[in-house]
Amino acid sequence: MTSENIISASANAPTRCALGLGSNIGDTLAHLEKALELLDASDGINVVARSSDYKTPPWGPVPQDDFRNICVLVDTVLSPHALLKRCLSIETELGRVREIRWGPRTIDVDVLIYGSETVSDPDLELPHPRMSERAFVLIPLAEIWPDAPLGAGVTAAEALKTCPDQDGVVKIVG
Repeated sequence: MTSENIISASANAPTRCALGLGSNIGDTLAHLEKALELLDASDGINVVARSSDYKTPPWGPVPQDDFRNICVLVDTVLSPHALLKRCLSIETELGRVREIRWGPRTIDVDVLIYGSETVSDPDLELPHPRMSERAFVLIPLAEIWPDAPLGAGVTAAEALKTCPDQDGVVKIVG
């Protein structure tokens, strides 16, 4: 691993991060499972928890099928941008094509939280700026990390109390 892939030369301890994954094309369960397998097999990334699967309505203006969404916790020694780069490469490997914003996709892997760090640049914004408004993120995130720091001193469990559209997010059983 090169030095640009780690947080700093002296920071060997991994950082706890939250990722949001979703799929609404083809075998959605298989896409999520393969993405998790690839994440966990990646140098510098260790998947430590996985939420239940949730059926969720699509978000945004594009008509499309419902999504299967999950959140996962990973411990990583990768920098925030290197983690994002790996997530995007997994999307590409699993056939994601970015044609329509908020459109259907085989897989979506979003970096939601990177420890307590904040990042704000054209490529990455952390914590994810809109997750507190999205029940399809907060419900699975609060399931596995209720104290997840969303920024401004708010946790996932606290944000979930006032998050709209929770009725459309349904746990998939079986």
